[in-house]
Amino acid sequence: MSDDPKPQANIEALIEAAQQARLHSVAPFSNFLVGAAVKTASGKVYTGCNVESASYGLTVCAERVAIWKALSELSEDERQFTELAVVADTETLTPPCGTCRQIIWEFARGARIVFANLKGAREEFHIGDLLPRAFDARFLKGTKITD
Repeated sequence: MSDDPKPQANIEALIEAAQQARLHSVAPFSNFLVGAAVKTASGKVYTGCNVESASYGLTVCAERVAIWKALSELSEDERQFTELAVVADTETLTPPCGTCRQIIWEFARGARIVFANLKGAREEFHIGDLLPRAFDARFLKGTKITD
């Protein structure tokens, strides 16, 4: 691990952005507010919050909102994500759901992932640890993947 304080300061700022995004959650059914922030290689940060629907299956998690916002604004050559922070107000740090793990695998595979809560607890992961033996386009016939 590096003694350089800059990576730690960067993750602190990303966690703060996720905490602020959490405040915009639309969670009238669960009251479970989650915020996420994803950072690009160029340093741009995109945030997201969870948005619930009365038709529960249409609910969208904060991680997907942040990644989709970034994908919808960035050109293909700018879509390298370096860090992702997810913040929830839980005692035990909250990992992404299975659907979010899949989206992270496909679009932010190289990102440093940090789970945090409002009490200052945090833990860092790589998506390969959260989604071992992931499914992706390599398994689809006729699809070429460059990795």
